[in-house]
Amino acid sequence: MVIADAQVHIWAASTPARPWPAKHNAPDREVPFSKDDLLRDMDATSVHRAVIVPPSWEGERNDLGLQAASLHPDRLAVMGRLDINATDARSRIATWREQPGMLGLRLTFRSQAVPASDNWLWVEAETAGVPIMVGIYGAYAAQMRAVEQAALRHPALKLVICHLGIQTGKQDNEAFADLDNVLTLAKLSNVAVNATSLPSYTTDSYPYSRLHPHIRRIYDAFGPKRMFWGTDRTRLRCSYRQAVTMFTEEIPWLSADDKVWIMGRGLCEWLGWELL
Repeated sequence: MVIADAQVHIWAASTPARPWPAKHNAPDREVPFSKDDLLRDMDATSVHRAVIVPPSWEGERNDLGLQAASLHPDRLAVMGRLDINATDARSRIATWREQPGMLGLRLTFRSQAVPASDNWLWVEAETAGVPIMVGIYGAYAAQMRAVEQAALRHPALKLVICHLGIQTGKQDNEAFADLDNVLTLAKLSNVAVNATSLPSYTTDSYPYSRLHPHIRRIYDAFGPKRMFWGTDRTRLRCSYRQAVTMFTEEIPWLSADDKVWIMGRGLCEWLGWELL
């Protein structure tokens, strides 16, 4: 069984030669987390692959992730950031996946609205076969409806809702209060979900039994082929191994075949990352 993490961050310190933006979010950790740190954790936990999402605090840049993927193409790949308001943004989509190690886009809609369903972003990404992972952190229900409209209008465009659309800082029932807005998207075959960073959304301890009913609802709606395991490694409040075994050992109703899809095959096929 190939185990592939749907989201991890790596980053370097802000330096004069490679500065972070003047305004940026606080990093997950004070000490930078490198590709070598990531690979060491992956090796220790038998995680075969990981999708690097360049962190927001470094700005709209993908250099470290792409460098890591070029050095370890069988283990690391990138869902890259793009400033969709940049003057050259639209022209870059057609050749986006020609960058070695680049699988698609990771967009965050924190303060801005999700683009309308006829926006160039969806049009160009569908035409070029560029999958998009979407992070939603504001105007929740309205933005979910906007994603739904984009998926309906562009059926060949593959979309993934990151972290199940859960808002940062929420836990237990509050964290999953709006899950129905995500589950309604399951009727669209071109929408999937990243079941990432789940231990962060509960006050429970391992094996996080309070999460299991919510995971069941997600599974029942999307099925194992559109539900992707992942950790957001540097934000985990448990060990990397526990994040794996929560799914592989602690949820009895998942079949062996379910685990194959959830733990890696589904993600790799969805993003077009060939399994060797």
